Amino acid sequence: MPLLLLDLENTLIDRSGAFRTWGARFLAGVGAPPADLDWLLSIDADGLTDRWDLADAIRGRYGLLVPSIDLVDELHEGVLAHTRLDPLVACALRIADDAGWVPVVVSNGAVRHQEELIRRTGVDRYVADWVISEEAGVSKPNPRIFALAAQRVRMPLRRAWVVGDSPEADIGGAAAVGLPSVWLHRGRRWPDPRFAPTHAVESLIAAIALVLAG
Repeated sequence: MPLLLLDLENTLIDRSGAFRTWGARFLAGVGAPPADLDWLLSIDADGLTDRWDLADAIRGRYGLLVPSIDLVDELHEGVLAHTRLDPLVACALRIADDAGWVPVVVSNGAVRHQEELIRRTGVDRYVADWVISEEAGVSKPNPRIFALAAQRVRMPLRRAWVVGDSPEADIGGAAAVGLPSVWLHRGRRWPDPRFAPTHAVESLIAAIALVLAG
């Protein structure tokens, strides 16, 4: 029974799509032109920008008088409200489980936000457990977080696969711990010459199919 170590945002769930949907509605609500969505997506940097910094940028651009903390809450709750678990992804996870694989989420981020995503989308029904960097005290690509994930479900790392969309955090982490990996390229070219994924595919469903076939 090997481990399937899975990233959460933009791997198990489409965080990018949820943010885009929320962003378009938010901008319409403040009277901003639709073209400003490109600016918002750029500032967000695929979720890598700190929420407080993003809130301050939005306040400054549109002269909003609401406190930053209210915008931070809006960013959290608004994006979460538009986040769904694709039924096909749920089906793929069930197939992996039936085939003897043990899916475990390994995610960088704050416990409150990540656990809300896991529970409110129903991801928790399809994985054995999860490890979140804030609680673990270590983040991907540090190999220790993958070891902690294996310890959480009392299994060895041997024969595990890592699947994720981040070249550094997911694929770099897999390379550091000596595990095979599948990169969800999302239309991007591989950017790092220091290491490379075992496979590169467009979707999690294709990634799981590769792992099961291999």
